Amino acid sequence: MRRLRSPLLVLVLVIPLVGLLLLISDGPAPRLPAPPEDAPKAIVALGDSTLSGEGAGDYEPGTDGDTGAGNWCHRSTKAMINKLSVPDIARTFNLACSGARAANLVDKPQHDEGPQVPKLLEIARQFRIAAIVVQIGANDEPGFSSVVKECAEAWFKSSAKGCSGPLTTSWGERVDKMVPKVAAALRMIRDGMRENGYPDASYQLVVQSYAAPVGRAVVHSLRNLGGCPFQSGDLEWVQDKAVGELAAGLRAAAATVDARFLDLSRAGAGREACSTSGNGAGEWFTRLTVRWKDLGDEQRSAHAIQESFHPNAAGHEQFARCLSAFLATTDRAAACVADPARNLVPVAGAATAARAAR
Repeated sequence: MRRLRSPLLVLVLVIPLVGLLLLISDGPAPRLPAPPEDAPKAIVALGDSTLSGEGAGDYEPGTDGDTGAGNWCHRSTKAMINKLSVPDIARTFNLACSGARAANLVDKPQHDEGPQVPKLLEIARQFRIAAIVVQIGANDEPGFSSVVKECAEAWFKSSAKGCSGPLTTSWGERVDKMVPKVAAALRMIRDGMRENGYPDASYQLVVQSYAAPVGRAVVHSLRNLGGCPFQSGDLEWVQDKAVGELAAGLRAAAATVDARFLDLSRAGAGREACSTSGNGAGEWFTRLTVRWKDLGDEQRSAHAIQESFHPNAAGHEQFARCLSAFLATTDRAAACVADPARNLVPVAGAATAARAAR
């Protein structure tokens, strides 16, 4: 092949090609599917019982085992997502379901419903998503609900070690195994939102941790089947170690996708179940709760105590107050703590990262 010796000839051939490439590269990028900019704004909740509203009562039809399909998501109209006070939000959507694990967000159906993230993306194509709130992980390896039951059984059996004895060394390992599963679910949210025209900066992704439903403030006379059947050492472990390490793990998962983090591990201090005498007025968590009518129904009996030791309606009001205030800030992380009026407020820098040490 004959070589091109003339520089001028080379320029004549190359310049049009460069111009063509510039025209192609400067053209508008393909528009990703997304709702119009003026679509109504929405906030969506994904997660388990703490977000669904378990324990707050007044459950949405079809989520209280009332349709024969076995759906026990227990989505309450009083759940914190429905009590938010955020300007310009037209709708809130509660996709959280009692008992959910991280896989139930990603690809595993629960009850008679599909995974939660695909449902989020359906909403994202109709509404302008302003914030996504995620509270998941406690039902994975930590098995927090099962731990609470084990602690009650330890009280009943008068176990010398209680429930916390064996967990003292294994709890951190359980939390560590949970972290990558939660991180994977959060990545799926990020990826799905990007594919639907939402850059990361166009909405808030908030990960919440869990509050201790019981603590050392439990009234001694209520440490029984009529209230909170737990041993002192187990109560202290839940309050001082379990929720703090769980919060540290969730904060680590949130960091993998640059999500914001709201620490609730101290949110219920002094307001735990059985922290007051009487009927529990002023507490933010349900005591041991039995639906006696359900015990006589074979289909419902297994869920008769499902509401126990979850935030009640008053607790959800307070958590919503703190989350609403947090959404109005630009802080990457904060902790919900009580102010002098005993209302929850987000305090930046108070997130319990120090409790991560184990």
